[in-house]
Amino acid sequence: MKKDIHPQNYRPVVFKDMSNDEMFICRSTINAKETIEIDGVTYPLVKLEITSASHPFYTGKQKLVDTAGRVDKFMSRYGNRNKKK
Repeated sequence: MKKDIHPQNYRPVVFKDMSNDEMFICRSTINAKETIEIDGVTYPLVKLEITSASHPFYTGKQKLVDTAGRVDKFMSRYGNRNKKK
């Protein structure tokens, strides 16, 4: 194995899911601008938009998106342009 190719600054980092406020601690080398204190220990904080705690594939819950309304709105604006000519 090659020497000195892996980073040496692994440390515990808190990852926070902003959609459901779930946090987990994992070792990482990521740079973080913010910190958070948990149980009297200060950790670097990385905010994430989506994690396995909130992703529909892992949770089994789907968010309903109003695609029918969007399609109707698009068709009313742009769908009939060829028929006018």
